[in-house]
Amino acid sequence: MAGDSRAHLRDTICGKIGVRFLKIFHCGNEMGKIRRKDATVAEPKNARSTVGRKRDDSLDPRILDAALEVLAEEGFDKMTMDMVATRAGSGKASVYRRWSSKSELVHDALIRMNENLLVLPLPDTGNLRGDLLAVLKTPSRESVEQKYRVLAGLGSFFLQHQEFRGSSLDGVFGPIISAYRALMERARDRNELAANADIELACRIINAMPYYRRTIENKPFSRKAYIALIDRIILPALLQGPVA
Repeated sequence: MAGDSRAHLRDTICGKIGVRFLKIFHCGNEMGKIRRKDATVAEPKNARSTVGRKRDDSLDPRILDAALEVLAEEGFDKMTMDMVATRAGSGKASVYRRWSSKSELVHDALIRMNENLLVLPLPDTGNLRGDLLAVLKTPSRESVEQKYRVLAGLGSFFLQHQEFRGSSLDGVFGPIISAYRALMERARDRNELAANADIELACRIINAMPYYRRTIENKPFSRKAYIALIDRIILPALLQGPVA
């Protein structure tokens, strides 16, 4: 009997200890789940706090326009990134995040100059004179003047950075030359011009004359000057064709 009592007491104690251990173990597991759940929820919050501010894409055109303004006023050699940042209303760090050097910024600014310069789709007034007078937007004549002041102020840019010369000049003159060429070829196709009209030379003259007036004569290339160029030089040459 004594042995049975001791065995019963031992089983009872072990049973109670076992139940308590299971409760503790169960509790521990539940607490672990809660901690893991909390950690899972908290992780995205911590991750979000490390993400930087979204880049302001609207600042890019402001910086490019500011670069053109400073370039036209000061020239490439005197232009600084600080001047551009001040004109754009941004920090210098924002400028350098987008362009690592002044030359790269000027290259992209030159490409931008012809944006919104032309009327698109190309006008069709029924004759070449009307087309040539309509192809440039009226507000853009100030932009044309700025373009030639920018080119006059490039200074050592092309000498020091030959790698940009071709792409920059194509970006500056390419779109407008293509537009003039398209208008003149269309006029030739409808027999408005001489069959052997030198269209390429006419396109180069139109582009060169504003630069000549600005840099050599120190005069603005006004609408009046543009009309005179079309009426007195471009159209007579295209109508007659090259002299043998």
